[in-house]
Amino acid sequence: MIRVLLVDDQPLIRAGLRMLCDAEDDLSVVGEADNGRDAVVLAGRLAPDVIVMDLRMPGVDGITATGRILAERPGARILVLTTFGDDDHLYPALTAGACGFLLKDAPPTELLDGIRRAAAGDSPFSQQVLRRLVRRAVDARVEEPRPAAGLTTREREVLGLVAEGLSNIEIAERLHIGVTTVKTHVTSLMTKTDSPNRVRLALYARGVT
Repeated sequence: MIRVLLVDDQPLIRAGLRMLCDAEDDLSVVGEADNGRDAVVLAGRLAPDVIVMDLRMPGVDGITATGRILAERPGARILVLTTFGDDDHLYPALTAGACGFLLKDAPPTELLDGIRRAAAGDSPFSQQVLRRLVRRAVDARVEEPRPAAGLTTREREVLGLVAEGLSNIEIAERLHIGVTTVKTHVTSLMTKTDSPNRVRLALYARGVT
């Protein structure tokens, strides 16, 4: 069971998210907050597996709350869900430590999948957001490193699928291996390519595959 904390200042949004989660057998909403200050308190008290975080809220906003939560609980998985997908919201949220970034106009299935992926250690992003991250890197002429020496054939296969945006579960199904094995390969790839997170690894992969 994935324990979820919902953080949004709009009661209707929280009610809708709760209904979506409650309809799933593997998701359980353990708490709600309508501001960042309460989100920090509840995150410490409830220790949820995933925190679905709005960004614009009165008082303490979502970006500040994200930073405070992760300062207290470095392993917390915070998935941003917002109306605002511009760079002024995206990059501060990622800098604060959010593990993923989804837009509120995403289909319900994408949100539910995003929560599950965040809980599994993945970094879910709306496709338009991920495309912009890649385009920004290309426009800035980011020089990607050469393929790291010593990659195994399986690691190259996993790297290619990371570039396609597949989750660990999807990669495991495609390659007919265990999810734990995929996580091991992804961790090894991040080390060998000097990629600090999955997004950077995807950008690296797009440059070498």
